[in-house]
Amino acid sequence: MTSKTFSLLAIAALMLTGCTMIPKYSRPDMPVPAGWPNGAAYRETAMDVPGGADLKWREFFTDERLQAIIETALGNNRDLRVAALNVERARALYGIQRSELFPRVDASAAGFKQRLPADLAGEGNPRTVEQYSANLGIASWEIDFFGRIRSLSKRALEEYFATEHARRGAQVLLISEVANAYLALAADRENLQLAQSTLKSQQEAYNLIKRRHEVGLLPELDLRQVQTRVDTARVDVARFTQLTAQDENALNLLVGSPVPEQLLPESLSIIESLPDVSTGASSVVLLHRPDILQAESQLKAANANIGAARAAFFPRISLTTAIGSASGDLTGLFSGGSLAWNYAPQIVMPIFDARLWSALSATKVDREIAVAQYERAIQGAFRDVADALAQRGTLGDQMAAQQSLLDATEGSYRLANMRYEKGTDIYLNVLDAQRSLYSAQQGLIAIRLAKLSNQVRLYSVLGGGGDPVN
Repeated sequence: MTSKTFSLLAIAALMLTGCTMIPKYSRPDMPVPAGWPNGAAYRETAMDVPGGADLKWREFFTDERLQAIIETALGNNRDLRVAALNVERARALYGIQRSELFPRVDASAAGFKQRLPADLAGEGNPRTVEQYSANLGIASWEIDFFGRIRSLSKRALEEYFATEHARRGAQVLLISEVANAYLALAADRENLQLAQSTLKSQQEAYNLIKRRHEVGLLPELDLRQVQTRVDTARVDVARFTQLTAQDENALNLLVGSPVPEQLLPESLSIIESLPDVSTGASSVVLLHRPDILQAESQLKAANANIGAARAAFFPRISLTTAIGSASGDLTGLFSGGSLAWNYAPQIVMPIFDARLWSALSATKVDREIAVAQYERAIQGAFRDVADALAQRGTLGDQMAAQQSLLDATEGSYRLANMRYEKGTDIYLNVLDAQRSLYSAQQGLIAIRLAKLSNQVRLYSVLGGGGDPVN
């Protein structure tokens, strides 16, 4: 028994440490330029600021109310919860596949009792036959000499890693979506406040002109012209009231529960600018994005599957063995001399199976598909960052131009109103100046929103926000 035990241990060690037929993995070259785009739309990136993936989300989003909303979303969002459960499922499946490397030891007990008639008993009299056994054994344990099970285990491990990267990617996306919904709500609330103040001032102007018209000081044309501005402002108030309600609904969906009113922003102007993040000097930083890591893990899983398909061409060795006690009498089952054992190795050698070649070809095609998907993910990530950089490079000029436009329209409106009050100009010019001022104010809100959203976008496309929740 000692030599047999040693043989089993040697087989197990060989099985666990033997080679596999998995092709050597080499990471595909990046199908994008090594550096970031440059040109009129881009500006130099500061190198003394942290990269997106190096900055934790609490360090990037410093607004305490937004931090509280994001933290609630990370705990309540159903999409993120599903992603986390997928990780647990993949880990369990890996454990199942990994356990195939080890024998399954079962304990069994059986009893058999049969009465034989005289003509079958062979002794001229009926006879009762009894047999009892208790065994500890291994059933059909495949000894993984050629690495088939280890290849499948490697595939399951990489699929588990892929689901974990997918969970991190879902977290990055959720944080950016919550931040953008928060900013959109702040912008629409500020637009609503602007529309309400515009409506109030236009209503006051309408009431004043109406009184002057009633006493014959002003023509009806002036009254009708100012009425158009009142109605336009009323439309905007209704529209932005709708948008703010929809923004709150979107934010509640992302968070997974209603957001308390005290955590919601009053306007965009109270939100501080977000910190700058560095893209680094090379596009290699993209390889640390969760979606790129997920695609690479899926590529490694497809590569490992080739090893399993190759091993299927070689003999499959299995072992069934048991040791225990057997007796024809239940009372003597564990008495001396009742020891029983069996040992049944089996080897199956495939001679002709056309499916094996097709299966191997399919696994190779799967790997090529995974390579293309990995390269496509890198190309998409490169464009995401390039687009964010192009927007960031031009938003400063847009902001300066829009602020200058706002200052100019404020001056025009003030002068036009003064000329009208003095009777040297018609009211139509006042309306045109007021319309331009209102549009410039809305444009400034839109650009401020675009700037903040761009900072969130650049942070997320660089992989920021994937740090552990706790």
